[in-house]
Amino acid sequence: MLSHIVVFWLKDDLSDVQRSAFREGLESLKAIESAHAVYIGAPAKTGDRPVIDQSYSLALTVLFDTIQDHDAYQVHPLHQAFLKNFGSFWSRVLIYDYE
Repeated sequence: MLSHIVVFWLKDDLSDVQRSAFREGLESLKAIESAHAVYIGAPAKTGDRPVIDQSYSLALTVLFDTIQDHDAYQVHPLHQAFLKNFGSFWSRVLIYDYE
């Protein structure tokens, strides 16, 4: 199992409509066949501890059965459309992939 974690910091000047559209764009990634599971969320209210980063806007977790499934996801038209349509919405993005 491969976990693909993507953490987004959205630009401060985005409107509520743009933020909603971004979330819908993330939701569209659930239709990519090679993704075993897709989870989307905002920082949880788990408390204020030095080891918890709550500075981000949204995070995406995609689980894949194989690295080949991950690779297929990366070039899938829905993923490419998401990058094209929403790539300008974030000021920072971090990706963590692990097996």
